[in-house]
Amino acid sequence: MIKTISMTQDFTHIKTILNTTLKNFRPASDMDMTMIWDIWDNIVGEMIAENAKPGAFRDGVLKVNVSSSVWLQQLRFLKCDIAQKINHAVGRDIVKEIRFKIANLDS
Repeated sequence: MIKTISMTQDFTHIKTILNTTLKNFRPASDMDMTMIWDIWDNIVGEMIAENAKPGAFRDGVLKVNVSSSVWLQQLRFLKCDIAQKINHAVGRDIVKEIRFKIANLDS
């Protein structure tokens, strides 16, 4: 017997399915990094987001790639504020430290 799908059924976003499926296979830091990526632009704002991107996250240390030494210096002054905003947004203290590094943001 062939089961037909009703067009009135609610669809589930693929992101939800993948996150649920992969939760058992991914380390917690990967899930945390995914959350950070999801909220980054809203946390730092458009101008910073164009010049700084999360690069890695492990053991509470967020490594952020920045476009230039000027941005690296500026963001050092903002790192406590950024960490607090991320932690507040995710509802727990996941970011203990932020380190910045100059890198190509295009790749």
